[in-house]
Amino acid sequence: MSGAPNATMSSNKFSATDHAMMARALRLAERGAYTTKPNPLVGCVIAHGGEIVGEGFHQRAGEPHAEVFALREAGDRARGATAYVTLEPCSHSGRTPPCAQTLIEAGVARVVAACGDPFEKVAGKGFDALRAAGVTVEIGLMEAQARAINRGFFSRIERGRPWVRVKLAMSLDGHTALASGESRWISSEASRLDVQRWRARCGALLTASGTVLADNPNLTVRMDDDEAFVTPLRVVLDPGLAIPEDSHILDASAPTLLLHAPDARVAGYLRARDRASIPSHAGMLDLDAALRLLATRGINEVQTEAGATLCGALLRAGHVDELLLYVVPVLLGARGKPLFGGWDAETMAERFDLQMIETRTVGTDLRLLLQPRAVNA
Repeated sequence: MSGAPNATMSSNKFSATDHAMMARALRLAERGAYTTKPNPLVGCVIAHGGEIVGEGFHQRAGEPHAEVFALREAGDRARGATAYVTLEPCSHSGRTPPCAQTLIEAGVARVVAACGDPFEKVAGKGFDALRAAGVTVEIGLMEAQARAINRGFFSRIERGRPWVRVKLAMSLDGHTALASGESRWISSEASRLDVQRWRARCGALLTASGTVLADNPNLTVRMDDDEAFVTPLRVVLDPGLAIPEDSHILDASAPTLLLHAPDARVAGYLRARDRASIPSHAGMLDLDAALRLLATRGINEVQTEAGATLCGALLRAGHVDELLLYVVPVLLGARGKPLFGGWDAETMAERFDLQMIETRTVGTDLRLLLQPRAVNA
């Protein structure tokens, strides 16, 4: 993905205090991980030198942005202060007033931004408005970290498709299920609870009709009662609209979108459902078209929970941005199901290289977060 607009200031131009304040702003931004979608995560700190006088984060789409919360807390002490923001302040009026103008009216003297906002209604205009008002603007502090927490937002705006995470659990001998297809439960209870948090931060949960027919999953988020989240959209790739009426994924616990081939016969119980036809070839739906459709619906992150066929198709199409892999200390034998179907490396030069982003023990399992080496978060 390309760099942010006007991000020309190198990190060695910033002081230790600047770094500490931006690190705090990034931590604040992460607090909105489950609730801001489709908006990006944004944190803001207002400070005089090393003294924080106000801070805040964007909490929910349609509600005040991070800068507003920070300025409310700072009050008159915002005048002459530095505002540290993890994303370029907006310059347009939508459901909330423009934050660039709010910062100007509060008398902020300097704005340090981690990165620019690629959204066309902002894209440098917020910085221009601040500079025109005499505010000092410096960009690029901890940019990589700021882009990483909003990888889905940047993917949707810059690439026209969501960030795609594939979630899988595998045995030590590399299988997701027994040869019969039985997979419950390969991972520990702790891992299954951990998955709920990853589900809660995504905009859509993607699966295929084969998984629905075999496992009848709910694909819902189960969190503690006091934890707020925006319910992800459940998306089923179902070329022939074959899933039965009593499928859990059609219940009222969460919204569901069915993607099907143009010539699919629509059964009566599906006619009122949210569905869309997309191009298909040889019985397989066009994955690029599916992802681009989701982007038009404001989906930033997609988490795929499916079998080897869909996971393999995403891998072959170059649509796997991240792999969330739970390695379980069990052996399933030589005939177990693979992680990715329809893909084989004939030579070592054809292997699929991944880089380790994070490792963590979850219950009795090892959780790995990996990205293809070509992906730049």
